[in-house]
Amino acid sequence: MLLPLALAKARFIKSNGHPMPDHPIYSMVFAELYPHYVKKAERKDRTQAEVDEIICWLTGYDAKGLQEQCDCQCDVRTFFDESPAFHPNSTLIKGVVCGVRVENVEDPLMQRIRYLDKLIDELAKGKAMEKILRA
Repeated sequence: MLLPLALAKARFIKSNGHPMPDHPIYSMVFAELYPHYVKKAERKDRTQAEVDEIICWLTGYDAKGLQEQCDCQCDVRTFFDESPAFHPNSTLIKGVVCGVRVENVEDPLMQRIRYLDKLIDELAKGKAMEKILRA
């Protein structure tokens, strides 16, 4: 299953010398994206708790903060912009998600989205949580 951001491109794409508007994923409500991550994990016999652990590790939210972000219906940009402490080891996340090498994404917000997507992919592929969380 491809997540909604599977075909995401860089934030600004030059067309006739003019930047295009933000990618649509930025304005998507995070609470609408979250079930896709859970569904992908559960189809591979992983759990919602593991998805939550990954999201909290990456963003610095605790369980209560994650729930509040889902309840407030904030968009993806706000979700990442308000994250308490993006994990310093996130730079250790490497690899390809849907043909895009996450460490080469230039837009910081899109890179954070791709990092999360990559971690969920690793979970769905059966990787151990210790390795996913770069412990």
